[in-house]
Amino acid sequence: MKKILLLACFMMSIACFGQTKKAVENPVKTNQPFVPTIQQSSKYEEAVDSILKRVDSLLQINNYWIEHIELDMSLKNRYKLYKTENLYNMLRLDTKTGRIEQVQWSLDDNKEGTFTINNEDLNLGYGFGSCTFELYPTNNMYQFILLDKTNGRMWHVQWGIGDAKRWIRRIY
Repeated sequence: MKKILLLACFMMSIACFGQTKKAVENPVKTNQPFVPTIQQSSKYEEAVDSILKRVDSLLQINNYWIEHIELDMSLKNRYKLYKTENLYNMLRLDTKTGRIEQVQWSLDDNKEGTFTINNEDLNLGYGFGSCTFELYPTNNMYQFILLDKTNGRMWHVQWGIGDAKRWIRRIY
């Protein structure tokens, strides 16, 4: 929505910068094409250069704002926490890369920490932004389905107490 709004503002600003100098009219009303003199030609070139400079600066401003909007959107909602049926464990998902960590919390400092389930970037380098991946619980409290919402790829994810009980496997 923000991109459409920026594009509309950009188009309106181009329309507002219309012609700034009066065009040289053909002094003789004939069917012959108008061929400007050298002096008239340089005026045309100056007018065109002026317009092109304005359009270029507007494009640079537009691109700057689009980059910042995309960056802002990609940073928001990048990480999500998912509850498990275990009171002391949650899953943290990087919605941009598909990386998953098991988060264990406790009132005892020595029992808190994170454990990596998937440290591989599953995004395939497309960089579609955040919110590409989503976790869905299954009937088994230790297992989830990881879905890539851009192309439908899926993984079977299991969390657990102990490294051997944490894994991820692609579903084909």
